[in-house]
Amino acid sequence: MNKHLHLTQDRSISQSLSGILLIGVFILLMSSTVFMGIEKERTDSENPNNENYQYYPSPLIPGYPYSGPGTYHEYTSKEDIAREWENYSHVQTTDDWALDTARPESEGLYTTTRLSSGGIGATPNGGVYPYTSYSTNSGSKLGFSTGGAKDINNFRENIRNNYLPLPTDVTYEGLFYDYYFDTGMEEPTSELFYPSYSCGITRDPFSSEEEYYMSVGLKSGMRQEDFQRKDLNVVVVLDISGSMGSSFSQYYYDQFGNNQALNPDDMNKTKMEVATESVVTMLDHLYPTDRFGLVLFNNDGYLARPLNYLYETELDTLKAHILNITDFGGTHMSAGMHLGTTLFENYTGVDQSEYENRIIFLTDAQPNIGVTNKDGLYGMVERNAENKTYTTFIGIGVDFNTELTEHITKVRGANYYSVHSPDQFIERMDEGFDYMVTPLIFGLNLVLTAPGYEIEVVYGSPEADQATGEIMRVNTLFPSRTVDGQTKGGLVLLKLSKTAPVSEMVLAVTYENRQGIVSSHEKTFSMSDNSPEYFENSGIRKGVLLSRYADLLKNWLVDEREAQKEDKDVIPSVTEDNGIVVPSPTHMLNEWERQSMPLRVSEEYRSLFEDFAEYFQKEMEAIGDDTLSTEYDVLTYLINYQST
Repeated sequence: MNKHLHLTQDRSISQSLSGILLIGVFILLMSSTVFMGIEKERTDSENPNNENYQYYPSPLIPGYPYSGPGTYHEYTSKEDIAREWENYSHVQTTDDWALDTARPESEGLYTTTRLSSGGIGATPNGGVYPYTSYSTNSGSKLGFSTGGAKDINNFRENIRNNYLPLPTDVTYEGLFYDYYFDTGMEEPTSELFYPSYSCGITRDPFSSEEEYYMSVGLKSGMRQEDFQRKDLNVVVVLDISGSMGSSFSQYYYDQFGNNQALNPDDMNKTKMEVATESVVTMLDHLYPTDRFGLVLFNNDGYLARPLNYLYETELDTLKAHILNITDFGGTHMSAGMHLGTTLFENYTGVDQSEYENRIIFLTDAQPNIGVTNKDGLYGMVERNAENKTYTTFIGIGVDFNTELTEHITKVRGANYYSVHSPDQFIERMDEGFDYMVTPLIFGLNLVLTAPGYEIEVVYGSPEADQATGEIMRVNTLFPSRTVDGQTKGGLVLLKLSKTAPVSEMVLAVTYENRQGIVSSHEKTFSMSDNSPEYFENSGIRKGVLLSRYADLLKNWLVDEREAQKEDKDVIPSVTEDNGIVVPSPTHMLNEWERQSMPLRVSEEYRSLFEDFAEYFQKEMEAIGDDTLSTEYDVLTYLINYQST
């Protein structure tokens, strides 16, 4: 088995060793295929722009382009990474799978019937690992999006399968991340982050009450082609509990944990199959010098693979191991998170200019053993974040518990996605894996000093409930793609209450980068004195439209669930007098295992959807974004749906 020694520049071999002994040691190392990774500790004077560089261990192998101690490489394209894999094709690899199927505690974790090495997901070209590449517009600037939810796929999948979603299935930041926004005027700056501000004055489509909005564009002076993620220490924590054996079109649990029989004729691909294929897909987006570890959990946690470099791994064999994992048992999420955390014991507090620590937690979020409350899991994720190990949750299936995950991913550096097919996951990874695992801005605070206005509500940030009349907080910003001047999810929207006829306000923003350096911006801004309907650009107009759409849906979900629960008629919170009110926080589950509930659209809400759909279509045409038809189609489906 290979042994990799990682030395810093100040380490030296003892002077007491004789020349003969040195030669002997060298010969022994070479003959035993022991390779030495050499890393140099850089200083600002040696590399003043070290944000743009990465270290790669340099194996002492014949033909490897190694220039001596302290060599580092700057990679500017994914093609360079693919060539780097070719350089590692000489390295002797090992099968470091840690599960022993003969051990009683691992019995049932593994099957050999699904796939053997060389099947789906196998590595081509004799083990040289490809890196999926995509192109960016040359010269275009990077943007940002907030942490938390990165889609509302779970909401749409529940509607498609005729289930009533949870209110937490609709998140403002997840909805915003499905769309691109004009984030305002560019500034001639090279700063990593800067905000831009736009205003809008509009009437509620039901009450006609005048409303005031301000958008915060999440902009950057960094060019997209200059962005390069750091090497990863990544641990996948994979749920292999019995609920993962159900299909995506079925709820595995109902009424607080009662196991529901599944109709085999209706089953397609299981959540377990999609999850394991998703992990294999993720491997295609890792560098040879990324470290990858794998933990499985059901009733307990199991180490499947230590946190080792990928270049020393038999990749085809690793993929086959993963694809052969099967499901059984209960769901002890805290056991999986705890064991996954222990793999980082030697990597806590890493230099974030060189390495990123991340746990990717794949689950249907149906805990029924151990710490099942949100605060317990929240505490684990939060303690990891304090040690610079951040978490991505990937939800599997229509019964994915967004109420639990939405709470947990308010933590610094956290985000979550929903996945309902391997193809969908591949699309997510190809589109922005590097962005997903690289938070760049932390602790963003906006302080509004305005005699005439105060913040009523914040849309597009998971920390919206932490806002006050004067302060908006966003824990984390992730880099986000910009196309034709518009940024994916690049907007936070403030709804303002007008308290006095004074238009001028001062906006002060502070934030810190990955190295903990605090920066600030201050700008004087004046709200427009135009009459409704006024929008400074299409970005804020789109943000207002989507926030109203989400508010209407969340009110519907709360009111319909409450009526079904108490067997009474629906009393809509949205009325012509009140307009589209901000939904109050709700907790629909008494336990974390999610209940299925049939889709229901009351006549009261059907009428509201009809009126709102007319407004939505007009705004969609005014904005000029045909992709908004996805939400218009949801409204049309709900209008035409006949409850059984």
